[in-house]
This record gives sequence, C-alpha cells and structure tokens, in this order.
Amino acid sequence: MKSINRRSVLLAGLGAAGTGALTACSSNSSSSTPALVSPSGPQVTRAEKKRNGTGKVHRLNLTAAPAVLDLGGGTTVKSWAFSGQAPGKEIRIPAGDTLAAELSNQLPDKTPTSLHWHGLALRSDMDGVPPVTQTAVRAGATFTYRFIADAPGTYFFHPHVGVQLDRGLYAPLIVEDPKEPLSYDDEWVVVLDDWLDGATGTPDEAFAELRQGMGGMHTGGSGNSSGSFSSGHDMGHTGGMDMSSAGADAASPSPPASGSSGDGMSMRFMLMGAESDLLSGDAGDVKYPYHLINGKVPTDPAVYTGKPGRRVRLRIINAGGDTAYRVALGGHKLTITHTDGFPVEHQQVDALLIGMGERYDVLVTLDEGVFPLVALAEGKDASGMALMRTGPGSAPKPTVRPKELDGMITTASTLRAADDVRLDARKADQVHRIELTGGMTKYDWAINGKRYDMGDPTAKPLLVEEGQRVRLDFVNTTDMWHPMHLHGHTYQLGTTGPRKDTTIVLPKKKVSVVFDADNPGQWMLHCHNAYHGEAGMMALVAYRA
Repeated sequence: MKSINRRSVLLAGLGAAGTGALTACSSNSSSSTPALVSPSGPQVTRAEKKRNGTGKVHRLNLTAAPAVLDLGGGTTVKSWAFSGQAPGKEIRIPAGDTLAAELSNQLPDKTPTSLHWHGLALRSDMDGVPPVTQTAVRAGATFTYRFIADAPGTYFFHPHVGVQLDRGLYAPLIVEDPKEPLSYDDEWVVVLDDWLDGATGTPDEAFAELRQGMGGMHTGGSGNSSGSFSSGHDMGHTGGMDMSSAGADAASPSPPASGSSGDGMSMRFMLMGAESDLLSGDAGDVKYPYHLINGKVPTDPAVYTGKPGRRVRLRIINAGGDTAYRVALGGHKLTITHTDGFPVEHQQVDALLIGMGERYDVLVTLDEGVFPLVALAEGKDASGMALMRTGPGSAPKPTVRPKELDGMITTASTLRAADDVRLDARKADQVHRIELTGGMTKYDWAINGKRYDMGDPTAKPLLVEEGQRVRLDFVNTTDMWHPMHLHGHTYQLGTTGPRKDTTIVLPKKKVSVVFDADNPGQWMLHCHNAYHGEAGMMALVAYRA
C-alpha cells in the first residue's frame, strides 16, 4: 500500500499550479511577519552580480527516472536514479563558471521532484526547495537550474522533496580551484550511502513506519511517555529481544528478514540497539541491508587502481539517509585538508567520522599492495568497502576491519579553519537559539518544539538582515545526534573551528556556529537525517526585505 503524505500532495499541486503558487507562498499576508526577501527578488539578483563569474557556461541534462541498479555481487534493485546510475555521473566545473543543468522529471505516479545543490552558496531561487524557493518540478516537466559556482570544493546534489534523498537520486559536484594550492598526483571521489530502496522496501514505506513512533511498542517495561527516549531509543535493555539484525551485515548478498515488535507493529525498517560512543549513544533509526561505496557492495567493491608512492586526494561524500560512517584506509594515514569544501589546517589521522551531508577531502600517499577503504556504519555493526590497488595481492574479506578504524579518529570539532577562510573576530548582531527537540516515542522531531510544515504559510522564520554576523546556538535536548545543515551559507564552528555547512550536534550538547548574512533569500536549516528532516526538524532562515 502506497504512503502519500500531505507534503507530497501539496508539492504536486504546486508543480501543476506554476509560479503563481510560489509567489503566493512567498508573500507574507500575516501582519505579524515582516516582509521577506523573495528568493528571486532584486536583492538576490544584486548579490548574484557580485559573484566572481567567468562567463563560461556548462550545460547538461539530468533525467530523474526509474532504474534497475546493479549494486554488484549479483544484487540488483529497482530504484530511481539520474540517467540510470547511482551515484549519478560526477559534475566537475572550474570555480566561477556557470552551471546550467536541465532537470527532466520522468518519475512515476505524478511524483514531483527538485534538485538541491548541497553546500553551495548560490542564488536563492536555484536552491531547489519546493515550495520555498521554487515550485516542484512535476512529472513530465523540466526545469533548468542556472547559477554561478564561485566557491571551490567538494559538493553533491540531491532532491529536496520528501525522502527522495534515500533513493538513488544523488551525484557528486566538484568545483575545481583554478589556483589549486594542494600538490597531489590524482584524485578519487568516494560516495558513501546506506541502501534499502528496492531491497527491503522504499524510503516512503520506511518513513511511514517510523512516524508511527515507538510509544505503543511493548518493551517489557513501563515505557517512556516523555516524548524522547534514552540512548538506544530506550531499548538498551530489551528483555531478551534478539538484536542480531540491528545492523545488517553489508557483505550479505540478501537483505535481512522483516520483523515485528510482537504486538503487531511492523518492524521492517526500525532499527534498535545501535549505539556508538563517538555519537554519544543512539546511532540511527533505520535498518539498511546494504552500505555502499560508489554504488557497490563490499562483496564486489569499487576499485581505484594506482601506483605506489603516488599522492591521491580522496573527496569523501556521505550521501546516506540515516548513517554516520567511520572511514579508514587500511595500512595508511589520512591527512585531512578540507571539510564541506573549505580548507582546514592539515591534520593527520587514522580515521574520520562523517555524518550525513558532510564532506571531507584527505590526502594519502599510497603504499604497494591491495588496501581496503572501509566505511564502518557507526554503531550499526555493518560496513561498506572499496579497494585501492597499487600492486599484486588478493582482496581482503568484505568484512575486514582495519586497525586504523580504532586509531586516532577525527571529528570536525577538532579541526581549525585555514587562515585564509577563517572569519574575522566580530560580535554577533543576531543570535538564534536552535533547540533540537523530539524523540522516537512519537517521532516528533522538531526545532524549538515546533515541526516545520512546508505547506504552512504562517510558519515563523528565523529572521536575519543582510550584512549581519549571525550566531546559531544548536542545543540538542534529544537523545540522538543530528547533522545540522544550513542552505546557502557556510558557518564557522566557534571562533577558530572549520567552515562548514553541516555539523554533528551530539545529544545533550550545544554547538555554536557563526556566519555572515551575505547571501539574501530564504534558506532551509534542518537535520540532514532524511527522516528527521521530513518529520519536521527544519526551520526557515529568511532575510528581511
């Protein structure tokens, strides 16, 4: 049975209605809400003219359509993808050039879609968030995204409609620096993803199950009615429940069997018992049968072939829906050079932790042999694997766990921004408290206690003014970690931390970030767990007109 939520119906209607509907949604009829900068208004046009553009235009076509995907090892799944492959074909352009990408929506069942260019500070009406910045692209229609990509870095793109991100609709976007300061011989783009679509069901079915919450599930105790669970979804002691399928072995060629809570509640997708010290408790909500690197399972991995002694730049992207990955290359150290597109003071580590929506660039000098690049699904007892081959030798087992995974592990909080991108010291003109609320009992994830509804024109935005220094205080009151993503800007962690657009906020912790309001428009701020965001952990950051 298909699950159709209110937002999907709204977006389909907007897609059919045309730009008039967007104009109506962008206007502020409520007298209590000040006038906001329109995503396509004159302030946005003025800001776009200030970008350092070369005038060169790169044109391409992207077709979103059903596809049968080969995940390797004899595993095929039916999903949606761009031009029949996932990840989609990499886009690579020099900084300052203009990208003109025509999206053709060939999805079934009148499904609307869009493209969000994750991490790019681009013009607001090209950000791909229906109905805030554009009307949804209805099935059978096309829409051309055209913008200057002026910030070098590692980015990716994906839909911003429902939980479409958790299908195959994503691809890397690399903006090259014409004056690249790093010295290296080659590079490899590495895309991480957790996968269930076409294997155990669809992301929409998973979301429909999750949003039932766990309040009615029998746990052998009195339960929790407070609206949030303790570590492990309050399932740390399960009264003998078998937790062997909490994290499906990614090397398995077949997905795990569906389950039940014992009281009739479906448990095909809900994950319990997954815990991580790095994430301070609960690691995730969703069972994934596969964890992929560049679209392949560990039993038939993607392979990079190079020569010993060469220096390779890895651009690592977490395109997953619900999984943080601990990443290491067996037998090698990683030198972190960038996160979320921006340079940091170089740091050599054994492994790094990357949340959904985050990107890391690392340098590695290759030894001779065959080495596993492992993405451990943090807290889920599963992993993805690719290979780096520089000489003879047999491939390691798909379940290999290099010792580097338990060595020096870096998170963004330990990094410092490079001098040339660090923000100048300045008092914040505007401070917003972003309280992360909700829990698994009711699956009521929200910001400041209010679920964001894309279709609610009275939803009050977080207001900023052009030219302000803005501080966001992320205060996580929940028992789960959240990767918080801001559109259209990069913020800085603290006074000297890295410049990022997505950062992990651990349970019961506070993370303060600052950014300069230099890109007028209307921008989403949300948890990049696809299911938390869709449940309502979103807010709108809007510029006053």
